[in-house]
Amino acid sequence: MVLHDLFRWLIVLFAIWTILSAMAGMGKPYYSKAADKGSLFFMICMDIQLVLGFILYFNNQWFDRLKNLGENMKDAFLRFFTLEHWLLMLIAWILVHIGRIAVKKAATPRSKYKKTLVYFGIAFLIILLAVPWPFREALGRPWFRWF
Repeated sequence: MVLHDLFRWLIVLFAIWTILSAMAGMGKPYYSKAADKGSLFFMICMDIQLVLGFILYFNNQWFDRLKNLGENMKDAFLRFFTLEHWLLMLIAWILVHIGRIAVKKAATPRSKYKKTLVYFGIAFLIILLAVPWPFREALGRPWFRWF
């Protein structure tokens, strides 16, 4: 659980790094190593987070709750953790991987930066929507749970 919370912040950090690097590089005639490293670290953290998340999902009986999906849809907390959270995060994970491939295949630095902004930007927005932030009334988790 603590690792899953810690990697949330690493993902936020590397997502911001990746997006800012892409925005800063739009006019440059080359694709910077900082932008490439940021997106690579973002992807690696997403991979680790996915594994940690599935461990939590299957060990905390969230998976077993899928049998009563109809009942869980009536409760915002159960719906979020049984279905919405992992599904949105999986979509974000897929976008990050597709984005890395698209950026590698892009021909020009400008198209690499554009693809970085699109894929990683959308993935980051989905991540922000899918995190149980403390201000989310029925779902909120503490900002830092490892202290």
